[in-house]
Parts: sequence; C-alpha cells; structure tokens
Amino acid sequence: MKILSIIEKSKQFWFLLVVLFSFFLLRLPSLFEPYWYGDEGIYQVLGMGMNQGRILYRDIWDNKPPLLYMLYALFSSDQFTLRAVSLVFGLLSIIVFFFLAKKLFYSQSGGNKIAFFTTSIYSVLFGLPLLEGNIANSENFMLFPILLSGFLIVKLYSPRVIPAKAGIQNKNDMDSHFHGNDKKKYLILFLAGLVLSFAFLFKIVAIFDFAAFILFIFFIEFENIKNLFSSIINVASYILGFIIAIVLTALYFVLNNAFFDFIKAAFMQNVGYVGYGNKFIIPQGLLIAKLFVLSLFILFIFSKRKILKPSTIFVLIWLAFSISNALFSQRPYTHYLLVLLPSFCLFLGLLIWDKRMQKIYLFSLFVLIVILANNFTIYAKTSGYYQNFISFITGSKNVFSYQNFFDRNTPNDYELAQFIRTHTSSNDSIFIWGNNAQVYKLANKLPVGRFTVAYHMSANETYLKETLNAINKSNPKYIIVTSPKNPIPYSVMNYSRIININNSTIYERAF
Repeated sequence: MKILSIIEKSKQFWFLLVVLFSFFLLRLPSLFEPYWYGDEGIYQVLGMGMNQGRILYRDIWDNKPPLLYMLYALFSSDQFTLRAVSLVFGLLSIIVFFFLAKKLFYSQSGGNKIAFFTTSIYSVLFGLPLLEGNIANSENFMLFPILLSGFLIVKLYSPRVIPAKAGIQNKNDMDSHFHGNDKKKYLILFLAGLVLSFAFLFKIVAIFDFAAFILFIFFIEFENIKNLFSSIINVASYILGFIIAIVLTALYFVLNNAFFDFIKAAFMQNVGYVGYGNKFIIPQGLLIAKLFVLSLFILFIFSKRKILKPSTIFVLIWLAFSISNALFSQRPYTHYLLVLLPSFCLFLGLLIWDKRMQKIYLFSLFVLIVILANNFTIYAKTSGYYQNFISFITGSKNVFSYQNFFDRNTPNDYELAQFIRTHTSSNDSIFIWGNNAQVYKLANKLPVGRFTVAYHMSANETYLKETLNAINKSNPKYIIVTSPKNPIPYSVMNYSRIININNSTIYERAF
C-alpha cells in the first residue's frame, strides 16, 4: 500500500510539474510584449503616481479597488515584472485548482483522473491569450485567492469514503459536518473569508464568489430550524474574515482624507458602469431579470440540497454566480471570461463525475456555450501571437513589425514617448488627450490632473472642467492629441502646432 501511495503521489508531482512548465511556456511571450494594452497603461500611471506621493483616487484616478494599483506601485509599474508576477499567480492558482478538484471529485479507488483532466483544461485556457490571460489585469490576480478560499471551504467539509464492508450503501459522500472543535472551524472560515477579500480588493466582482461560497456553507450546515443559529455563526465567521481587510483599507483612505473619493471611484461609479446594456423595459431591467433567474436557480438547489452531493452543490452554485458575474455588466470584454474559468472547468469535471446527471449537464453545457459565444469574443490571433514572438526572437521580424502586431498604434506610442523624453526636462509637464496612457509610462511622466485617458475626462462636465483647471494650473510644455477622430475639447490658442507623429499632433507652449 505504501508503494502504491508513493507512486500515486509521484504521478501527482510529475503531472503538476508538466502542467506548470507548460503554463510557463504558454505565458513566456507575454513577458516580452511591448507596452500596448490600454488598461495596463492606466494601472502603470497610477502606480507611478502613487510612488511619487499622489493619493489614489484623490490625486490619481481609476475606478477599481486599490490592490491592483498597489501591486503596480510595488513593482514600479514595470510591465515585465508585473507580467512575471501575474505568471506566478497563475502557477499558484493551478496548484490550488488541482487540489480543489481532487477534493471535489474524489473516488472510492482514490483516482485523480478527473482532477488531471480539469486542471489540464484550466491551465491551457488560462495560459493561452485566448481569454487575455497574458494581460496583467485584475482577473489574473484574483483567481488564486478565489480558488484558495474555495479550497479551504471544501477541505473543511472534506470527502469521506466509507468502506464497503461497513454495510452502508452510499460509499462516496462528502461529510457535511466538520470533525473537530468549533474554534478551528471558525478560524478556517475566517481565513477563507480573509483570503477572498484580497480578490475583492482587486475587483469588486469577487462579491459573486463571496455570495456563492456563503450559500454553500449555509446549505451544507443547515439541516433544520434547530441548527439555524449555528449555521449563521459559521457564515458570520466567513463574513468577518471577508470584511476586515476591506475595513482596514477604508481606514487608510479615511486617514488620507480620500475616503469619499475611494467609495465613489471603487464602488459608486460601478453602478453606472453596470447599467450599460442592461436596460430592458426599465433601466436595469435586464439586470433584474438575470438576478431573478439566479435566485430561482439557487432556491432550486436549496430545495434539493439533501439529495445532491455537496460537491455538486458547490460546483453548481459557483458556476451560476460566475456566469452572472461574467454577464453582469453586459459588456463583452474578453477578460471577463476569466472569472468564469475555474467553475466552468470544474463543471466539466462534474459532468464526468456525476454520471446520473450527465445528459442534463451536457445540455446545460451546450446552452452555456451558446450564451457565451453570443456575448463574448475570444482573442482570434492566438497562433499568430506565438509566431510573432518566435519571429521576433529569431530576428526574422523587426521591432516595428513586432509592436505593430499587437496594435497598429503601438509604434506610434513609442515614437511619442521618445519625442517627449528628448524634448522635456524632469520639471516639464505634458498633457495627452487620448486613450493610450502607456505613453506616460514610456515617457516617465505623470498627467497634469487626476485622469489618465480621454474617456475618463469626458465622462461628465465636472471631470472636463476639473481637467481644464489642472491644465491651466500646470501650464504643460506640450499638449498631445493622439487622434484626429477624437478632437480635444479645450482651446490650444496659447500653443503652436510643431509636429505630427503619424496621426498624433503635438502642440508646444508658445510662452
């Protein structure tokens, strides 16, 4: 038995080693991409601003929670380093995903085939640029803490295989009660909540995972009205762990006189963001309809909780909330699919594991794929992505062509940055009217006001006026308009047009 155990563990080790190395190879080209992705450009500028003493949200602005910007500040907004950190987070998420799948899809023989299968699918889809896994976005950093939180919860109610000789027919069942003292249970749930709070501080959509995990805990713990109180205590332990880091973060902004800026940017601004595309009969009508469908599904799972296996409950609840997460704002951004990836891959495992429900799961999988295909697009140049990298490192493609593959404006951004670096001193300020904040990073400059891109400045009249005041106050040496299709709404009468770099126009201060 010991020999078999050693061989089995060896299988796991070699499997993980191969999967992790394959993931590393799939992500390797991302470390050498040029500065081209607009959202990363914003994060880079915010990280620079924080390192130069600007207070987040009050002095430099974007509409996400602070942890992503803190991470960028920690690593000096260096794209190579942050992509490497994202890669490490991805590797850690694969390891946790594997052990989570093992816990969920246990078997009498102790086999790990389903865990091997689901982990392979997860690592490939996360490693390829298909879903923008190559970009150092919030979602890339969120998955590890989300999975770790889920693993701690599932491990708490760990699988128990009952020997056949015991005369009990149900040989495979996850134990619905924790065997140990309550203090240990509360501590584990507290830690699980604390871990998930870090995902929330990367992006507030982690609230969906939070809700899914809370419901799972409650569904497993709650048997009847007699143990309602103890079930609530367990849920409360998880909630307490979740909110403590968020409260401490809010306290930081209170102490820096930026609390209301923090609340408005990271939370309230997202209300309008979510409203986009969700109008159906009434404003937010489609959103209400989606929440109604989700609620009906959760009530159905609750009503069947005593006949469904806990593994099934966990996967189905998480999948339902992850689908709602991806579709919540009704915006078809590819990287939104990343929040769905773990539960989707576990659902593939559930399809194999729970043979009684395979036909229903297969039909559900088909419907889900149709819905996602109608709402999202995946990165279409995946094969070209790797060909571009190989051609560049082998010298058969020049820098211009390599940069141009990612975005035709990328070479222009580098030219603009080169001009700024060679025509300004450290004391000179610049203002860019455009949506390519990465130029600030490439030129090692900060914007004159809070906002980094034109679509933030033009969000409302207040922001436009605030930006105009910042321009008048700082009197930048250069004003740069990056596209004639997006004319600047401010007067440049005190500036002279001195040069065009491709589609960008550079104005120099006249006096």
